Parts: sequence; C-alpha cells; structure tokens
Amino acid sequence: MARSPIQGGLAGSVRRGLAGPVQRGLSTLAQRVATPPIPVPTLADTITARQRFFGVDAVDADTGAARSDQVILSWFGCASFAVALGGSVFLLDAWVPRGATSGYVPTTPAEVAALRPAAIFIGHGHFDHAADAGPIAQASGAVVHGTAEHCATARKQVPGTPEFRCVELGSSASLPGDRYDFELAPGVSVTAIRHIHSARTSRYEGADACDPVKPTPALRDIRSYPPSLADTAHLLRRLTDPEGGVLLYQFRTDTFTLTWHDSSGPLSDKAPRVVEVLRTLPESDVHVGAVQGYNQFTNGLRDPRTYIEALRPKVFVPNHHDNWLPLITARGEAFRAPMEAELSRMTTVPELRMLLDPTDYIVPGRLSFPAK
Repeated sequence: MARSPIQGGLAGSVRRGLAGPVQRGLSTLAQRVATPPIPVPTLADTITARQRFFGVDAVDADTGAARSDQVILSWFGCASFAVALGGSVFLLDAWVPRGATSGYVPTTPAEVAALRPAAIFIGHGHFDHAADAGPIAQASGAVVHGTAEHCATARKQVPGTPEFRCVELGSSASLPGDRYDFELAPGVSVTAIRHIHSARTSRYEGADACDPVKPTPALRDIRSYPPSLADTAHLLRRLTDPEGGVLLYQFRTDTFTLTWHDSSGPLSDKAPRVVEVLRTLPESDVHVGAVQGYNQFTNGLRDPRTYIEALRPKVFVPNHHDNWLPLITARGEAFRAPMEAELSRMTTVPELRMLLDPTDYIVPGRLSFPAK
C-alpha cells in the first residue's frame, strides 16, 4: 500500500536527514514533553463547543442536542470534520493540525472532545488523520471506527488501559472494494468501502492527461503561528504512525447522503474494482473528498475526479488541501483553479464548495444543508 507524501516523504527525510545530536535531541523532546491529557467535558462544555462548531441556532441551549433538520459539517483542518447529521454528532478523522505551527487551526483536541461525538470515523491511520483519535475517544466516550490497525494505534495513544470501544472494519489485509454496512443510530446508516491511498503513477497521455499541481509551500504561516514545544513533541511522537488501510464512508438518512474520504488513490490503475463498487452507492448530496496527494505532482487532480465521477454528487467539497504542514503544503486557494479545471472535464459538473484556510476553519455556515 502506497504511503502519503508526508508519511513516506517527510517522515523518511526526517529519519535520514537528522543525524547524531539533532536526532537525539528531537527524540528527547518527544519523550519528555508530554501532551496534556484531555479532561472529561461537562454538559456546559458540550453546549459551548457544539454551538461554536455547528452554530447557536443548531444546538439546544439546555441539552446540547443538535437539530435533525439540518446537516452541518465544521472543518477543523486537513481532512477532519465535526458533523451533525440526523441528530447524531460524529467526527470524520481526528487530528487538530499542529506541530509545525500552533494556533493556525483555532481549536484544540479538548474542545473537539467536548463535542461529545458518538463516533470517530478514521479514513486512514497516518498522523495527519488520526493522531488525536485515542485521547478524544477516551475523554468523550466516542466509539472509534476503522481497521484493526487503526484501532490498535488509537489505543496506543492513551496511557494505561484505554476505556473506549473500537469497531474493527477489516484490516490492512482487506481487499480494495470490500464493503461494511452498519447503523450509527436509528435512521442513520453507514457504508464503509476499502479503497487505496494516494500514490504517484506514470504520466498519463492523450485526452486524459492533466497538468501537474505543484503549489508553492506557504512557509509564512510558521512565522505567523510559531509552534509550541508541546505541539512539536506531539507531532514527533505521532510522525510515523502507520497507514493501516484506507476507508471511504457514506452516511445516509432517508433524505440525505454524505460521502467522505481522506485520500484519493489511483483507482483506474491500481483498484478498478473500487470504482465499480462506488458506482453502486446512492448518489451523494454532498461529497467531501481529498485532493492533495502524491499523484498531483504527475497527473494533477485526475484521481479525485475519478471518485467524483463514480459518486455523482450534487456538491463537491475538497479536503486535505490546506496548509496543515507548512514545510510542504500550501493554502487551499492554490487548489481552486486546478479543481475548477478538472471538474470542467466532466459531463455532469457538481457545485464546487471550496474551503479556504484559515478563514473557513470552524465556520458551520460554509457547509450547512437542509436535511430535506
């Protein structure tokens, strides 16, 4: 299974390029500077957090219950979202980006845990997707969903004996296209599909050739949001967390369908069965899909388009496209024009709902939809 640009590139470069005293110093920092534990949230904490993430009008001021007549997604960096759907609150991935910066994403794992999500759905296990899953689940009581390897990694993130439940959806040995169906809550069903991580492939030629996407890293954000020692230590501890398999999730009520995935692999080349399986799913009202990945440097955004064509959404929302690690990433604005160009190649073009960092972090009005 291919590794992400960060997991395969940056982490490997760190291990190869940092020698002797520097490497030992970073290891010491990671070991000695602990990540503070997340306290168990109170009801007041939950009401405050939910009103911030989902909007004051969407959350009952006495109970913290989320309205069931709206679908609201609130972005908190990279591919992580808090979701209110069908009255249920849950997380898609669980990492507040930090380590190269601090405060660029204006929240904390403690505030995310205060949302009291019923579940955490892990797309894959790299640090930029799941580094906070265990502590958030421990504090909030959320049930983690992911492969057996995702569950094992989340449990290792919590000292002592973890007290949260994890639902295993296959393992890293499962086959692309394997499907898992279950119910999150009454009226909210879930389908998980095993797919593949982004990976570079040979340059495509002919009508399907796409221009490479090579945005310039936005290093200015490191200067504007300098990292704290605790956040840097947290990043170093989690930098080499394994992928553990890749899952796409579709959530359905009687009136709304949401699909999300945090990586977009070269399905046409390496996993055509997945394309056929995705085509059997109901059309998506909203599709939130990763656009940053290995193949952008060779074949542009062709791989994300493959997912969009198979899932047939009314609205497409790019994720995993912000400046979550400024050493190698760029702000989301750099992906707007390439994404518009890629969608223009399609016969049926969905509405593009761009999220631009940092102004669209935790802005529920950007992704609020009537539940019909």
